[in-house]
Amino acid sequence: MSRLSRLRSLSLGVAALALALGVSSCAAAPASVELGADSVIIDVRTPAEYAAGHLDGSVNIDFQSPSFDDAVAELDSDADYVVYCQSGNRSAQAVSAMVAADLTVQDAGGIDEAAKATRLPVVP
Repeated sequence: MSRLSRLRSLSLGVAALALALGVSSCAAAPASVELGADSVIIDVRTPAEYAAGHLDGSVNIDFQSPSFDDAVAELDSDADYVVYCQSGNRSAQAVSAMVAADLTVQDAGGIDEAAKATRLPVVP
């Protein structure tokens, strides 16, 4: 194989990898989240992370807790939920589980994005 052929093959491989990584990355957090009267904001971080600072008015349901699925099953199916975590990874996973439980839920991403999108302050 000539050097030019190897470079073309390498370039195609890099392009395919970049496309695959782009497709599998997390969705961007929304720029704005409209909160209704029945909106519930859920922080899916650990209790220690929540205690260090959380969105004002949010409730903590630890995604990593063995009781997460039980807590989701007890949520009001008529409410709208906004979920956030530290970086957006756990919130995306939590949203998937909540959608599977037929809940109306929006992923606000990480706490910084969620604070901007909801216009809520981070409180201790």
